[in-house]
Amino acid sequence: MTTERTAGGTGRAVAEATTGPEPGRLSPEQQVLLRIERARQRAPRIRESRITLAHGAGGKATHSLIEGLFVEAFRNPTLEALDDAAVLSVGGGRLAFTTDSYVVSPLFFPGGDIGDLAVNGTVNDLAVSGARPLYLSAGFILEEGFPVADLRRITASMAAAAERAGVQVVTGDTKVVQRGKADGCYINTAGVGLLERPVALGTGQVRPGDAVVVSGPIGDHGVTIMLARGELDIAADLASDTAPLSGLVADLLDAAPGVRLLRDATRGGVATILNEVAQAAGVAVVVDEAAVPVRPAVTGACELLGIDPLYVACEGRLVAVVDGAQAEAAVAALRGHPFGDGAAVIGRVTADPPGMVLLHTAFGGTRVVDMLVGDPLPRIC
Repeated sequence: MTTERTAGGTGRAVAEATTGPEPGRLSPEQQVLLRIERARQRAPRIRESRITLAHGAGGKATHSLIEGLFVEAFRNPTLEALDDAAVLSVGGGRLAFTTDSYVVSPLFFPGGDIGDLAVNGTVNDLAVSGARPLYLSAGFILEEGFPVADLRRITASMAAAAERAGVQVVTGDTKVVQRGKADGCYINTAGVGLLERPVALGTGQVRPGDAVVVSGPIGDHGVTIMLARGELDIAADLASDTAPLSGLVADLLDAAPGVRLLRDATRGGVATILNEVAQAAGVAVVVDEAAVPVRPAVTGACELLGIDPLYVACEGRLVAVVDGAQAEAAVAALRGHPFGDGAAVIGRVTADPPGMVLLHTAFGGTRVVDMLVGDPLPRIC
């Protein structure tokens, strides 16, 4: 849906659609917005009888699985926050705790491999919670016949990544499954970090007037993985952006105490993060398409594949929501770090339409950016 309405005009359309007489008397735009709003207000539930690949894509099916099954089964206030890491009070201090699993294919790709991905991904989940990452666990699920030389290469990469990030791998586990029962090597890492700053980050802190910032060009990792498989017959000079972001986050928090929320833009990309923020905080996020940093090679590959870069995963980029008055200071701090030299303000938080992400397009229109419905992207993390 494309419209020439402003964000405020779209917000009025939602309000009118919600309070107006009956759907038959609403404009087409109001009817679409009303359907979106009603769908989002329904309690999440799993409609499928079996798990599909869409349940792991980071979009609506993933959220239905998490909220409709896992949260229901394990419900507690810490889990219900659904942040990248759980914040725990222990002995008068605060710890961040997180876990993630890595099933990327191919295992080795330009700019990295599954080993440094497993370290950086978990380090970054801790970092965006405001914590200083300290310790990791490493669990390996190996397929019978997997080359020991490849495993040695992966563990060496993990060790180097851990050293760069200032963390230690202090415990782990290994399982071997029959040939054909895995894709060579899967890795799970869990991490613990220390919250040393008196910061409170989360969707509850987000408010109208805030700025939305990304730390650099988006989509590098996802497109690199897709091209590395050699199935698309597309060549591009690209490498994964996998990197540890703890130092970048520390610089940002020092320079801009008005940081409200941090997320690393992995599965589901920037669009998924913004939808999560808008829905959880009850605000709108309005993005300027022209301000979103995307490398030409990523843009070109996405156009050929019919993919929106906003949904493509990164592994070394964060999204920050910052007090609007501190946006320039935040961008300057990010650009002063090697992993943030392409940082930019890409949008603003507004009061309405609540729960919506809107994109001001390069053609002068405005469209809704929703969560992914299916599984349009191959497995990339």
